[in-house]
Amino acid sequence: MYHVSSSPHVKSKLTTKSIMGDVIIALLPPSIFGIINYQNLFGMEYGIRSALLILLTVAACVISEYIFDLITKRPSTIGDLSAVVTGMILALNLPCTFPYWKAMLGGAFAIIIVKQLFGGLGQNFMNPALGARCFLVLSFAGNMTAFYPEMYRVVDGVSQATPLTALKAGENVDLLSMFIGTHAGTIGETSIIALLLGALYLVINKIIDLRIPITYIVVFSICIMLFNGQTDITFLLKHLCGGGLIFGAFFMATDYSTSPMTKNGRILFGICLGVLTAIFRTFGNTAEGVSFAIIFCNLLVPLIEKITIPKAFGMVKEKKEGK
Repeated sequence: MYHVSSSPHVKSKLTTKSIMGDVIIALLPPSIFGIINYQNLFGMEYGIRSALLILLTVAACVISEYIFDLITKRPSTIGDLSAVVTGMILALNLPCTFPYWKAMLGGAFAIIIVKQLFGGLGQNFMNPALGARCFLVLSFAGNMTAFYPEMYRVVDGVSQATPLTALKAGENVDLLSMFIGTHAGTIGETSIIALLLGALYLVINKIIDLRIPITYIVVFSICIMLFNGQTDITFLLKHLCGGGLIFGAFFMATDYSTSPMTKNGRILFGICLGVLTAIFRTFGNTAEGVSFAIIFCNLLVPLIEKITIPKAFGMVKEKKEGK
């Protein structure tokens, strides 16, 4: 039985390759800013290191997809650029100090375990990059939180805290620095300006539906203020600018394969994301919570779609025998 939504019914010339190409372009601003930021913070070596980390993670994803297709005798899918997107998103979720080989292991995990073993693009039940990120957090927790190079961890007692961890600890943080992104963190999450530029590109080109990110951000804003008993707007702005909320809302929660298809489903999905992220950030052991919130909600997508897909026109519920 087909479920036909209300008109208008729009035919699109968008292909997987063109969509992924646009996502790659949108990821360039946070990628470039992250490279420049780490160069400014820790020197040329770490700018180059950030660039290599992105390139090697992407290479690991593409090669893993090629080899898997070769072994399973499937048509090669590396041309659709989805593996490149997975590699970029994963790399931008890593600190610049992260070991190269571990990043490449994460790339292979994203493609082979999370994506291909479940049937490939469109069949995976969670975002491959986020699945790999959680795998790396569980396997190499120390590396995933090493936002400062070794020399900066011992000289002059420099704090290794990110603005978000400092905020959770009750310390004062610079909102302007958080918005511009002139602080340590994962490569791609620090600059809200760069992320919004990329998000704007996706919106203009109609690659993403704003229902998910807007609902996510609005519900999170309400919940984080309520859960913390706050009325100070700067507290909210710091939470919005800190961590991976903006990155997650526009680039990861909107993944076609792991988000609802229906309009109401996307709104419900965004509500769940906002509530869970606020709960994790307020009551959890860590300052962040975006990745785990998105993965948890990815698991809820079948239920959300079951609830929100309208009944087919003329369909009558069958009565059970004996009633």
